[in-house]
Amino acid sequence: MATRSRRVGDLAKALARVAPPALAAEWDNVGLLIGDTASPCDRVLITIDLTDAVAAEACALKVGAIIAYHPPIFHPLKRLVAHEAATAALYKVARAGIAVLSPHTALDSVAGGINDWIAEGIGDGELRPLEYASALASREAFKIVSFAPADAVDQIRGAMSIAGAGRIGEYSQCSQAFTVDGTFFASATSRPRVGSRGKLERVNEQRIEMVTSAKALPAALAALRAAHPYETPAIEVHALAAQPSAREGQGRLLRLSRPATVTEIARRLRKHLGARRIECASPATSRQMQHETIGLCAGSGMSLFSAAADSGATLFFTGEAKHHDQLAVVARGCTLLVSGHTVSERGYLPRLAERVARLVPGIAFTISQEDTHPLEDA
Repeated sequence: MATRSRRVGDLAKALARVAPPALAAEWDNVGLLIGDTASPCDRVLITIDLTDAVAAEACALKVGAIIAYHPPIFHPLKRLVAHEAATAALYKVARAGIAVLSPHTALDSVAGGINDWIAEGIGDGELRPLEYASALASREAFKIVSFAPADAVDQIRGAMSIAGAGRIGEYSQCSQAFTVDGTFFASATSRPRVGSRGKLERVNEQRIEMVTSAKALPAALAALRAAHPYETPAIEVHALAAQPSAREGQGRLLRLSRPATVTEIARRLRKHLGARRIECASPATSRQMQHETIGLCAGSGMSLFSAAADSGATLFFTGEAKHHDQLAVVARGCTLLVSGHTVSERGYLPRLAERVARLVPGIAFTISQEDTHPLEDA
């Protein structure tokens, strides 16, 4: 069976599944940055940075889109012109009708993303984020609470489920109900289903709770009122907070199953990242130390060093670190390994291509040959 023609929107949805935008840092700019979701797309170029050379490569290959790990639109743009270095590459691809997407820190944060990949290269062990991501499931934005007679709970649950409430992950009609002791005083003009007007009544009721999305909230409330036997049912609506993810977030803390020396860890990283060199800053007394707990973060990750050290890490790996950050790591008695910013990220691109390609058959993915680390040996 022939694969239907693909569009930029298909690619954007696939990339969002691999690197959900909700996992990106608040300051980041991810997703579709340039382009039309309805435009055809049968070939994609993947790169770390969108440079002039990469833009020319994309035009020569006649790709429909570029996935640039680093977002080429990060700060607000006042102009998009060909004669300024800051926007020349963007102008070139936009003029050619090439879409641009970026996953950046969403790809760092997601389970199976860049930071997990770096940890694979260091060794086996227990792994967790250094800074947990929090995400609110779209179907669980609110919880509706009401109180009803036990014989009415199934009717209410069913009506609210049809309206879209009670959906958690792959499950529907999810609810909780338990017995409570209720009271009410009915006015002279009321029409109580149980009890009498003008006196305090006590009733055994069921407290029923169901989650709902923001979109389904009005319909779920209307369904609850229509199915409820009381003249004026008691209803509460609670906004739910985002929940920390168990596996997703920025950076990683790795507890190795078998501790290793800094020399061995650096050797593993050079091989895994395809790096010519790994630079090291460490106290003189720690070169032969067996490191068990390791902190890591792709790119420029020094903001996570303190969290790693506070969690017991004796070694921290990242792409780049300023001079005074290097001194601070050593002063704390820890070891720092640095590979170069994009060296810590570029080796993941083939895996990114594979993961996205599985979701959009019919699109060919090419890793840029012009995208390179800007520094080289003099």
